[in-house]
Amino acid sequence: MERKQPLFGLPQQQAAAAAPPAGAGEPPRLPGRVGDAPVAGAEPEAGLSPSAAAGDALGRPLGPTPSQSRFQVDLVAEGFGRAVADEPQEPGGQGGATGKGSDEAKGRFRVNFVDPSAGEESPAQHGGVPEGGGVSFQNGGDTVLSEGSLHSGSGGPGGHHHYYYDTHTNTYYLRTFGHNTMDAVPRIDHYRHTAAELGEKLIRPSLAELHDELDKEPFEDGYANGEEGTPPGEADATYTADSKGIVKFGWIKGVLVRCMLNIWGVMLFIRLSWIVGQAGIGLSVLVIAMATVVTTITGLSTSAIATNGFVRGGGAYYLISRSLGPEFGGAIGLIFAFANAVAVAMYVVGFAETVVELLQEYGALMLDETNDIRIIGAITVLVLLGISVAGMEWEAKAQIVLLVILLLAIGDFVIGTFIPLDSKKVKGFFGYKAEIFTENFGPDFRDGETFFTVFAIFFPAATGILAGANISGDLADPQSAIPKGTLLAILITTLVYIGIAVSVGACVVRDATGNINSTMITELTNCTTAACKLNFDFSSCQKTQCHYGLLNNFQVMSMVSGFAPLISAGIFSATLSSALASLVSAPKIFQALCKDNIYPGLQMFAKGYGKNNEPLRGYILTFLIALGFILIAKLNVIAPIISNFFLASYALINFSVFHASLAKSPGWRPAFKYYNMWVSLVGAILCCVVMFVINWWAALLTYVIVLGLYIYVTYKKPDVNWGSSTQALTYLNALQHTVRLAGVEDHVKNFRPQCLVMTGAPNSRPALVHLVHAFTKNVGLMICGHIHMGPRRQAMKELSADLARYQRWLIKNKMKAFYAPVHAEDLRDGGQYLMQAAGLGRMRPNTLVVGFKKDWKQADMRDVETYINLFHDAFDIQYGVVVIRLKEGLDISHLQGQEELLSSQEKSPSSKDVVVNVDYSKKTNADASKTFSPPSSEKTPALPKDSKGLRAPLNLADQRLLDASSQFQKKQGKNTIDVWWLFDDGGLTLLIPYLLTTKKKWKDCKIRVFIGGKINRIDHDRRAMATLLSKFRIDFSDIMVLGDINTKPKKENIAAFEEMIEPYRLHEDDKEQDIADKMKEDEPWRITDNELELYKTKSYRQIRLNELLKEHSSTANVIVMSLPVARKGAVSSALYMAWLEALSKDLPPILLVRGNHQSVLTFYS
Repeated sequence: MERKQPLFGLPQQQAAAAAPPAGAGEPPRLPGRVGDAPVAGAEPEAGLSPSAAAGDALGRPLGPTPSQSRFQVDLVAEGFGRAVADEPQEPGGQGGATGKGSDEAKGRFRVNFVDPSAGEESPAQHGGVPEGGGVSFQNGGDTVLSEGSLHSGSGGPGGHHHYYYDTHTNTYYLRTFGHNTMDAVPRIDHYRHTAAELGEKLIRPSLAELHDELDKEPFEDGYANGEEGTPPGEADATYTADSKGIVKFGWIKGVLVRCMLNIWGVMLFIRLSWIVGQAGIGLSVLVIAMATVVTTITGLSTSAIATNGFVRGGGAYYLISRSLGPEFGGAIGLIFAFANAVAVAMYVVGFAETVVELLQEYGALMLDETNDIRIIGAITVLVLLGISVAGMEWEAKAQIVLLVILLLAIGDFVIGTFIPLDSKKVKGFFGYKAEIFTENFGPDFRDGETFFTVFAIFFPAATGILAGANISGDLADPQSAIPKGTLLAILITTLVYIGIAVSVGACVVRDATGNINSTMITELTNCTTAACKLNFDFSSCQKTQCHYGLLNNFQVMSMVSGFAPLISAGIFSATLSSALASLVSAPKIFQALCKDNIYPGLQMFAKGYGKNNEPLRGYILTFLIALGFILIAKLNVIAPIISNFFLASYALINFSVFHASLAKSPGWRPAFKYYNMWVSLVGAILCCVVMFVINWWAALLTYVIVLGLYIYVTYKKPDVNWGSSTQALTYLNALQHTVRLAGVEDHVKNFRPQCLVMTGAPNSRPALVHLVHAFTKNVGLMICGHIHMGPRRQAMKELSADLARYQRWLIKNKMKAFYAPVHAEDLRDGGQYLMQAAGLGRMRPNTLVVGFKKDWKQADMRDVETYINLFHDAFDIQYGVVVIRLKEGLDISHLQGQEELLSSQEKSPSSKDVVVNVDYSKKTNADASKTFSPPSSEKTPALPKDSKGLRAPLNLADQRLLDASSQFQKKQGKNTIDVWWLFDDGGLTLLIPYLLTTKKKWKDCKIRVFIGGKINRIDHDRRAMATLLSKFRIDFSDIMVLGDINTKPKKENIAAFEEMIEPYRLHEDDKEQDIADKMKEDEPWRITDNELELYKTKSYRQIRLNELLKEHSSTANVIVMSLPVARKGAVSSALYMAWLEALSKDLPPILLVRGNHQSVLTFYS
């Protein structure tokens, strides 16, 4: 047999670890599990037999048994430098136990993670050798955390997979706390997601593993708060797989360089001088400052979101979607990716236009101007695609080269401003002159331009601040890189923009002829312009169009520069770098969007290739979109739309920060502190305003597109949960309104039926759920109560799973209801728990709704007693009670094709159709197991299958039951709701049918009201009821006064009733007094002769009412009738159940309603 390699890195010969000697103290005690077995290599204590050591005080059984545990604990002793293993090993494994090394045993633990799915062989039957040491130690017991401390190994075919933990490097400490503990100390790996990129996900011990009794099986998993667990081996694999060679950028190369290149666009060289000419130096600086305010606020907001947790790939889309949810994120992600793709075309066409201008200068056009732009643009975008596809590393290198060229071009301009050549003076360049600065400081708007049109032209030059965030998935540390790089880039580029604006405004006049003859020989007397003061007369430009000066020449920077071709190179660099950044951003954003599967049709673009997960399909799509717009070769229409798309993204990023701060979610804890929620809100509003300033129709188009995509994603409801601020704000609003509502006194006008519906598993009684939902939807609270009985451990395990499963089922079936499971010893206790504790503040149930116990005659009468006691408890707590009966029954759980449920019912032939889908008698575990509906139960009812797996035909009763279970989901047609309002219970009996008629499926139904009365006063009673109903403003089609309620029922019906109650009678007159008393004490549900005689009239009334119901209401859609009340302690359960049976049998769906006798209707305003 192979021996385990000790974790301490000692040679194999020294591996026989010695246990602590007999006097070394008590053996370590850790929570164990049924079936925990000693692992090979773990020595028994000195002085103990091997069997005693195997079944030690840890509560583990003797001998190896298959373990279901994730933890196995072995004692590990250290003997550094001691050749303990040199001693021969005796049978029984005690050879090394007395070795000298045991004197210095530190008493550490090695905890083996066992994967039960790997096979049933006991870990004691083989040794697992971990591969790849990777665990570091320090003497003295100091803890050394090691990334590679979790290793998977295999112990041979069919063996368990073991994952080794050493107490020093991971979570099991002896010396830290001075006692043995299984509790994990805090570490980052416990908080990672399953697919963590920076390290493996480790699983802390679940609460069950720390808390549960030793001799019982704890929960299989201990995850809470929506976290998913991963076996350590898988996590390790995801971390180590192909981690070599992945390119990750720092904040300079990844963010700063990209943002600077994207912000410094072609505007810097071609448009900035013209803006200074139009707006003057003062207003130009204001224009730049306004644009910078918007981008800086957005940069601060971006930094706040980026530092609020780990950022993956997807840039603006990832930030917005994880903050505001998939609706806004999905809308912005799509248009932002599209805007970046079209931006590639815009920048490439800008480059192509400059090249074509140079070709024109030298007369080297290929075809004509437009077609040359198309040809050069297509070739350029193809080259850029090649650079991008070659990988992020090549693209980053290309960006660095382009930045160097751009910086050289800017330096070239600055140097040029200090070298005013005479040849350039005629073109308006004189060097730094106070006269020129003074003249150019104020505005001189021409050709219909205004401050806002100039601002609209400049603003696109300030965009590009998200270039770094857009490749967040390729950054080594996005949390640090995005804030530093983005904000520094905004600062540097703004200073450069302002510097160049002031420089060019102080050096160049607005108009110049370029003609040498404009030089003045003699000084003019009325000289006012700066050029005139510098001995140049450019006054002719007032009458004719000149070609030089700030307002007339877009190439002023080339003219001023020391070496003009370098400016052309700068223009090429600015356009190509921006195009390259957009070409990389668009596919990355699109890939992240597709991975989240918000738009199912785009799933194919989620696939990545190579070690960097490059979105090659996205690159091709972006290339095709860009190529399409390049072929148009006219960007004047599309450019404002792009700017607006970018601004919409900025607005939502700002709004995300405001929204997250407003929601006060504990999860909103940005490491970046220099933000303010109100500043972010101002930033969002500014972005929206700027959108209209730039182009009002493009802004409207953007709003329409965002709104359309938002509505689409909201309608589709993608199955994602990102903990967005929308969820947090929804919670906060609900909390605040609930607290506010708690301070409001109840008023009859605001009464709502708030129903606690004892459904069990909601999908097992769909008719009950749908009927109650029909009158509570958008009106009152509906809680589906499910009482779990049976073994507590099993019930606790199922409660949390059922809570999520059945709440999901309710949402999926568009039920506005809550699911509330509890564990109780019996139905009555569970009902009391729910009635007392369900709800919150004023949002508490006031009406108990139960299904009729159809099988009461076959059931254990103790269960019937419990069922009836529910009604008594409800009345005690001042609840109204509604009993719903369908003649076919309510429970369809046996028709749902659930293998586990079917098998448990086969074991338990006494399965009952009860309010909660359980067996009350608790005879066997098999019975109790019916409480727990298996996961498949959230599917729609499926027909049972025969042994060959084919659909088995349903019997007639089951088919009728299945049809009846869905009858309230259909439109009810023009029929009647018959209200038998026999007793005044406060009006609930009348309010429920009225609420039904307000719903779309029931709106065609008419209410007919039946009341009791005297034969000689029928007309009077009818008029009185009509007056009352009209005062209540409740429409009715007819009122019928029944004068024959108290007529004696038919003899055959009386005989049937007596036959029904016969098995439950006590017949005390025929028995001795003692025997009768003892029997009544043991079986309190039995009907005494005295009781039967006392309530004879009431019994006859129920039988007579059933006759009248069959006569008048046999065709009604639903009957709503007053529920008879049985006096507690006077009427036995069997008699009361017989009344309900006699009253409601063989009728359409019937609701037996009894309010709590407090008014729920009023005619006062």
